[in-house]
Amino acid sequence: MAILEFTVKGYRSLQDFHLPLNHINVITGPNGCGKSNLYNSICLLGKSSEGHLAKTLALEGGMPSILWAGERKNVTRTKKPVRMILSVRTDVFSYELSLGLPSSSLSLFSLDPEIKEEYVWHGEERRRANTFFERQTNATWVMNQAGEREAYPVMLTRTESILSQLHEPHLYPELSMMRESMRNWRFYHHFRTDSYSPLRFPQVGVHTPVMSNDGIDYAAALQTIIEIGDEKSLHAAINDAFPGSRLIIKNDRSRFEVLLQQPGIKRPLEARELSDGTLRYLCLIAALLSPRPPEFLAINEPEMSLHPDLIEPLANLIYMASKNSQIWVTTHSQPLAEYLALLSKERPIVLNKIEGYTQRLQGEAQNNTF
Repeated sequence: MAILEFTVKGYRSLQDFHLPLNHINVITGPNGCGKSNLYNSICLLGKSSEGHLAKTLALEGGMPSILWAGERKNVTRTKKPVRMILSVRTDVFSYELSLGLPSSSLSLFSLDPEIKEEYVWHGEERRRANTFFERQTNATWVMNQAGEREAYPVMLTRTESILSQLHEPHLYPELSMMRESMRNWRFYHHFRTDSYSPLRFPQVGVHTPVMSNDGIDYAAALQTIIEIGDEKSLHAAINDAFPGSRLIIKNDRSRFEVLLQQPGIKRPLEARELSDGTLRYLCLIAALLSPRPPEFLAINEPEMSLHPDLIEPLANLIYMASKNSQIWVTTHSQPLAEYLALLSKERPIVLNKIEGYTQRLQGEAQNNTF
């Protein structure tokens, strides 16, 4: 399913933000404008399908920390409950998740979210007739295979989405399709490259068509591409970034290690000898050339630690990945944004923060920025 629009309400600087998405989406803007908030919010929506919603929010400081804290637009005299709403409209289904503070002030789990409302429906506008799932504080309804509304037969955990608690998915094919689509989303943000990083040491290698979010299994992921994926593109990407270099995957008693043979050096360099930027780039290659490409792939600040000479090869690699996946890239790099705009013919999404609100620049304001 292709994402057509993503909406965030009440998340940090994103008070009421609607973002139509293209096939390649490059989000840029100055420091503090809300790029990371936007990335984290769609990542949070993806985590909701896996049962990691409460834990992910807790790592961000919990519900009290992530809720919008600024002034509210269009405030009425009637005080409304504080909510954070995440919703996505795809070319098949739409999904909305509304979170609030725990209803009980006596619980020690004060950082947990509480799901106040949740909906899955077909099309753009939600109506009773096209809604497959409806969850409110005191009632949960689902449309069965006969097209009839019935009470959902399982008690749901208040802190997690229906998508992570779905029982008997064959009875609710629409919910199952939405869940599997969102579980297919992939997010990459940070690859540790310090001296003690696991990336610098051999790791147990198993068949890895999808590299983990932290890149710890990148050696196995690269070897998987060599054996069952696009090996030609892999070696071309290595040569494009590091001319004349050759990737070697060393297997020592089922522990895989990355080596890189470079021109003018008599022996291949081990992972512990490679620069931070080289390690990060190898992880990006493993992510972007996955033999099991995701429907949606989001990468936050892929240019981090990379030499300027690697920006154009990175843009080419991202564009190649867009042949199989919808792409989201958050970046501070003007050259990367420009290269991707040239390749994709899509203008970057430029953000700025105005009076505490993250806003998308339009028209002349965008022209002056990009």
